[in-house]
Amino acid sequence: MEPRLRMLGLQKSFGATRALRNVELEVAPGQVHALIGENGAGKSTLMKILSGAYTPDAGRIELDGEPFVPEHPLHARRCGIAMIYQELNLAPHLSVEENILLGEEPRRLGWINRTRRREMARAALAELRHENIPLNAPVSRRPIAEQQIVEIARALLGEPKVLIMDEPTSSLTDVDTENLFAAIARLRQRGVSIVYISHFLEECQRICDRYTVLRDGETVGAGEMAGGSLDEIIRLMVGREIKEIYPRSVRQLGEPVLELKALAGRGKPRAVNLALRAGEILGVAGLIGAGRTETLRVCFGLDRFESGEVFVYSRRQRRCTPGRSLAEGIGLLSENRKEEGLMLNRTLADNLTITRYAPMARLGLISARRQRRAALDWMQRLNVRAAGPEQAIGELSGGNQQKVALGRLLHHDARILLLDEPTRGIDVGSKSEIYRLMGQLAGQGKAIIFVSSYLPELMGVCDTLGVMCRGVLSEVRPASAWTEHSIISAAIGQNQSV
Repeated sequence: MEPRLRMLGLQKSFGATRALRNVELEVAPGQVHALIGENGAGKSTLMKILSGAYTPDAGRIELDGEPFVPEHPLHARRCGIAMIYQELNLAPHLSVEENILLGEEPRRLGWINRTRRREMARAALAELRHENIPLNAPVSRRPIAEQQIVEIARALLGEPKVLIMDEPTSSLTDVDTENLFAAIARLRQRGVSIVYISHFLEECQRICDRYTVLRDGETVGAGEMAGGSLDEIIRLMVGREIKEIYPRSVRQLGEPVLELKALAGRGKPRAVNLALRAGEILGVAGLIGAGRTETLRVCFGLDRFESGEVFVYSRRQRRCTPGRSLAEGIGLLSENRKEEGLMLNRTLADNLTITRYAPMARLGLISARRQRRAALDWMQRLNVRAAGPEQAIGELSGGNQQKVALGRLLHHDARILLLDEPTRGIDVGSKSEIYRLMGQLAGQGKAIIFVSSYLPELMGVCDTLGVMCRGVLSEVRPASAWTEHSIISAAIGQNQSV
């Protein structure tokens, strides 16, 4: 079968940094092709070239056997190239409906046909089994996971020849991931070519036909997924073997450092009871909109709590605010690093150190030399790939941005860490490093609440685990007492009265 898409000898540099070197990729009609590599390997750059966002320095692209030179993203889209970006690309002030049809609004006599637009938006969400998302709601007020659904629905709306999916399940629960896989199967039957970028290698193995591995901007391997070994793919990705993805450390659990008693916010959470102990990693699972993110926001003070009690080191908190939380040694890693986690136009050094200048200040003035030294230390410890501490963080890959956001909490020396999807968009090698770091922090007596939609990492890393359903947290039990089946059952409310 002739390839639908062929990319040959592609090269791209940004100043002195060579992002791509003679990369090659072929995808046939009706084929799901996995594009695999660590953060910074060049995957997103390659796809941005295909989608018209970047212009290559050398090489050529063929679409259906003809030369293809995308002039800009709209031109690429009209030629049949649709892309779901890892970093959400939505208009926050517009509604869910308007975002899904943005640029593709149905018209009648020069006017937007609003009735038809609503029908098309509803049908796109229905394909992903998410008819419940309100079409009139401003997309910025929806949870990050629902925003991901809107982004996917927009890409599925047209009749793409090639659909690029860059980490499409990074914010989705298992149930929503299954719905997406069903949609991918339907697209495959229609002959759509899909380039699937994911750090979840089990997903790639399950739904992809072929794979290509990039490392340091070069193609280092390709083959049939059915005959591929995950160990070999990981070795190609990172250039080394990873012995243990979920490292376990021996640690003693101490006294409670954070206690929530019947905690309720405005809407969600409805009722949360937990006691987080020193040295403990407590996992929280649940479906989109179950109240996991809202619980962390209330604990940190970003949202108000309406009723219930919060105790920090046995002291009751009359009112939670971010400033007070930081002073108490509580740090929050938001799931939405673009809007709440990072200052994308500032440097790595500024982002890493902004909440704690004391170690680098003298007589009220910040020492640039000390700030740079502190930033370099964290960059090395977290293996952040960047030109240096002075580089703007918006220029980094999503995974490296996430490492910097986590590094800020560590620089602040937070004793209680509230981590909301901390491994979102991070490759398998970096995930293993993050898990090991979490274990080390817990071993030092720090306490961690770990919210994740990826069940294997919750079960592999956490000491204890609870499941949220409709704003209510289940009884927290040892992680070994749960199975993936029992977690999903609790998440959908089976055998629970909530």
